[in-house]
Amino acid sequence: MSETRDREVIIIACSGIGKAFGSVGREAAYVVTEELRPGCTSTVCLSLLTLGDEDARRRVRQHPTITIDGCPTACARVNVEQAGGKPAATFRVFDVFRQHKELKVRRVSDIGEAGKAMARILAEQIADKVDELRDDKE
Repeated sequence: MSETRDREVIIIACSGIGKAFGSVGREAAYVVTEELRPGCTSTVCLSLLTLGDEDARRRVRQHPTITIDGCPTACARVNVEQAGGKPAATFRVFDVFRQHKELKVRRVSDIGEAGKAMARILAEQIADKVDELRDDKE
């Protein structure tokens, strides 16, 4: 395996405070980093980027980064760009919802089974992108 293939892919989900789709996006990030692609993905706390944490900023500049946004404000994408990174891919929770309107998220504090199913669908799409990014580096 090449050195670049060993590099991690950073997944940054929006904070989504008060927004159910933000909670779905965070859940998707954890599914990717803990279940689907552990060892080759990790997360960076979005608030660290907004606060200007140099380690967080360095990581999004040096590693392929995927952003997940829960609303049109696109805080994850915008903050990665403001930190000097260029997202390798951006995902929006709403796009998954548009394809699966039967999945109604219960509430911010409890996304329910439908929200978890939506997060899983999104996580699988992100995991495919992780594979593509890592394959492109060989």
